[in-house]
Parts: sequence; structure tokens; C-alpha cells
Amino acid sequence: MADKEKAKKQVPLRLSASLYEEIARWAEDEFRSVNGQIEYLLTEAVRRRKKQGPKD
Repeated sequence: MADKEKAKKQVPLRLSASLYEEIARWAEDEFRSVNGQIEYLLTEAVRRRKKQGPKD
């Protein structure tokens, strides 16, 4: 299972130029790459969703 968690999957992603610029500025503020920032945000969103539990 540890190998599965470490493995990275490449996913093509299209963003509007304005959204990309916002994420790039945010990433710079937090000393991350744009890719790292997107991964961080997605990880946090999934973690929060799991914490909330299933919706009825």
C-alpha cells in the first residue's frame, strides 16, 4: 500500500489563464510549485470531504 501512495499519476488539466495566475501567486506565497499547490489543494479537499462523512 505504501508504494501505491507514493506512486504519482499524471493527469492532464486545463485551467483558465486567470485561475492559473491566481494559483501561481498562491503557490509562490506558500513556497510551492503550481503543481505542488494544486496537489495540496486537492489533498485538503479530499481530506475535508472524508472528515465530513457521507451525505444523505
